[in-house]
Amino acid sequence: MGLQRLMTAFVIAAVLAGGITFLFYRRLSRSQQGQRSTIQVVVAAADLPVGVTLSSKDVTVLDWFSDTLPVGAFTKPEAILGRPLLYPLVAKQPIIERDLGVEGAGVGLAGKIPEGMRATAVRSNEISGVAGFLYPGSHVDMLVTFTPSGGNVPMTKTVLQNVQVLTAGQTIEPDPQGKPHTVNVVTVLVTPEDSQKLQLAGAQGNIQFVLRSGADQNHADILPTRMDQLFPSDKPPVVLARQVKRLHPVPAAPMYMLEVIQGTKRSVQKFDN
Repeated sequence: MGLQRLMTAFVIAAVLAGGITFLFYRRLSRSQQGQRSTIQVVVAAADLPVGVTLSSKDVTVLDWFSDTLPVGAFTKPEAILGRPLLYPLVAKQPIIERDLGVEGAGVGLAGKIPEGMRATAVRSNEISGVAGFLYPGSHVDMLVTFTPSGGNVPMTKTVLQNVQVLTAGQTIEPDPQGKPHTVNVVTVLVTPEDSQKLQLAGAQGNIQFVLRSGADQNHADILPTRMDQLFPSDKPPVVLARQVKRLHPVPAAPMYMLEVIQGTKRSVQKFDN
């Protein structure tokens, strides 16, 4: 009986200790929350699609803890009115600088082109388009296969590396389910200089896309691949006669001279071996 009372007292003491700990934690948590300052942040008032030019009806403000403020967030709606939206937003999502195009840049694709860059369209097909798995936002290397002027050996050369795909056909947003789509034209984001390279490469031969990881930012030093490297010949190399003579000179043949005397006349005749 004494043991049962002791166990009961122990349980009651444990419950009281747990309750006191819980109350202390709640009071401490409320105290800490009360000390955290808040700031008003501009957020989407509703779900917003790509390309919309933001107006006052598209945005609102919410209180946000200042120590968790997203980088590039805005505190005043007037700072973003009139700017096009580059990426879709859901309601109550903070609007940050990277989501917005330059004011007056236009809507749709034009609004997604950063200052100093260009959007260049490149013809594609099911094969060169990586079997339909090129989506807006993909990163690719671009290769061209051609025969150099004055030569007769085809080669493939990497023209550009780590190029961002802006559109696949007329789609400027990736398929949410990741389904492949065959498209005839792919629009890529390049510098003005690189757009000239693509134009010239397209005039020389077929452009091929090579899909790469968006996390891979390295630029490799890639030499062109020639047809004779792809299919090396088993025949020994042809060496010209002048090359053989230069590498292995042939010793001169011995020369013999005969002096002939006929009366007062003398002559010398030369004979090879």
